[in-house]
Amino acid sequence: MAEISFYPVWLSIKVALTATTANFFIGTFLAYLLSRYDFFGKNLFDAIIMQPLIMPPTVLGYYLLVLLGRQSFIGRFLEDYLGITLVFTWQGAALAAMVASLPLFIKPVRAAIESVSSHIEDSARILGKNEWQVFRHITFPLARGGIVAGTALAFARSLGEFGTTLMVAGNIPGKTQTVSIAIYDAVQAGNTAGAQVLVGLITIISVVILYTVNRVVTRKY
Repeated sequence: MAEISFYPVWLSIKVALTATTANFFIGTFLAYLLSRYDFFGKNLFDAIIMQPLIMPPTVLGYYLLVLLGRQSFIGRFLEDYLGITLVFTWQGAALAAMVASLPLFIKPVRAAIESVSSHIEDSARILGKNEWQVFRHITFPLARGGIVAGTALAFARSLGEFGTTLMVAGNIPGKTQTVSIAIYDAVQAGNTAGAQVLVGLITIISVVILYTVNRVVTRKY
């Protein structure tokens, strides 16, 4: 029986947690911006943000690779001035997973924020609350069902990310090989037992996440 490495499972969880944490802050801001403000180019901006839902993962990965590589201004700036290298690193895998899963976070969060009555928010403003206080004490609590759902969807998507991650972070065992890539490698190498173990683990984790979210979202607050 071929040896099975569980490092890809741990790495995938770390990547997913990092990507989801970033999505929580960035995605919540973008969802609030899109749901509460009208500005020039809003529809185009929305369409660009949603591209990872319909764009082939390898194409999305290629765009990120070009954007973050040494040949780009951003890539050279990050490496030369900040000492940050994202291509072929686990941090690059996390960034790829974040971008790929961002629309899945924004969609339910935006819908949840839009469902919060603006009259309630205006009442708080009349009472002297600033925008941050209104969001923290009114909008966020009333939209938390959608935020929880978006967080879980983003985490699950990040956990199973393949194409975009492969393009940006590559397939380096013990460094950037996530569980999805490890399963692919195991199948290609004829390591059926190893593939089955990894598939079983990732399936259990995904089911537990979605089951937990269903319980939280359907609970009456």
